[in-house]
Amino acid sequence: MTYSFFTAGVVFGVGARAEAPPRAARLGRRCLLVTGSRPERCAWLLEDLRAVMEDVFCVSVCGEPDTTFISGQAEAARQAGCEVVVAVGGGSVIDAGKALAALVGNPGDLFDYLEVVGRGLPLRHLPLPMVALPTTAGTGAEVTANAVLLSPAHGVKVSLRSPELIPTLAVVDPELAVSLPSRQTAASGMDALTQLLECFVSHAASPLTDPLCRDGMTRAARSLRRAVADGTDLRARSDMALAALFSGMALANARLGAVHGFAAPLGAMLGAAHGEICAALLPHVMDANISALRHRAPGHPSLERYDDTARLLTGRPEAGADDGVRFVREMCADLDVRGLADLGLKAEQIPAAAAKAAQASSMKGNPVALDQDELQNILRQAMAG
Repeated sequence: MTYSFFTAGVVFGVGARAEAPPRAARLGRRCLLVTGSRPERCAWLLEDLRAVMEDVFCVSVCGEPDTTFISGQAEAARQAGCEVVVAVGGGSVIDAGKALAALVGNPGDLFDYLEVVGRGLPLRHLPLPMVALPTTAGTGAEVTANAVLLSPAHGVKVSLRSPELIPTLAVVDPELAVSLPSRQTAASGMDALTQLLECFVSHAASPLTDPLCRDGMTRAARSLRRAVADGTDLRARSDMALAALFSGMALANARLGAVHGFAAPLGAMLGAAHGEICAALLPHVMDANISALRHRAPGHPSLERYDDTARLLTGRPEAGADDGVRFVREMCADLDVRGLADLGLKAEQIPAAAAKAAQASSMKGNPVALDQDELQNILRQAMAG
């Protein structure tokens, strides 16, 4: 067996955000600053960048970045002569930054490079160098090799994917998440836990990603509830920031699974937060995978990994796969996770959602192939939470 591992440079710790402007200035003198819908919250960063850059061109991302928005902003950034991208925000903002970094250096049709709905061609030129500062602890987008975009014309979220999309530098400061509301803390944290778990049981797991998943799941299990209960708890915030970072490193070098296979079409259909969708699905996908493996492949190594997952989550050496499912269900209840019905899914949408999920790239990493009946049953169970 041969393994590969790609990741960004990383600066981690409380106060690490001060490193971003001087390090960005070493990568380029004309900066594209990508922020969320409230750029005033990043005034400190804009001021510090202006002190070391020749010019700073600003883009605000409101909601999920879509293909039309990204194509237009890439052309504007190209005309502005941007040489480096700095993105500060949640996963959607950082994904927008990665897509813009790629397209500024690769003129042409965005759909040439998109998977599923596009041609999926490799990038012809390197993206602009990029510095990512996450303000949530969830997607790990600061170290992943893809940018998730909404294609309104197709009603689905798809990825622009390349190892070269991994940012040059991830500056991870747990203090940037202190003001994040509890519901968003819970949703983003459950996304990180889902990514860690799916990468760990995936058929593409490796000795290079396993330690990240093991450590990340342990941190999320002990600290997510604490971070939700008290957003100023920097020890809990640091644990969750590391869990998210490790989840991003893992998924950039392994594969995800059925939860994220569902999340792509459901995110476009419902307009709900990605982390909330993942949280609503996770225990039901775990249960379905474990059942399918026991019936169709009882000697499958992923069954042992579900046992390992349970021990990591519960801290109990005698725990088995079903205990892991029970732990996740209890965590979802403690965090007041809403079911898919509350997030907007209607019963009549289930067949279409399952059919689209089966075609999603993340579904290919699931440890066992699930048929349409199994996929639809997962959605029916997740309707109620």
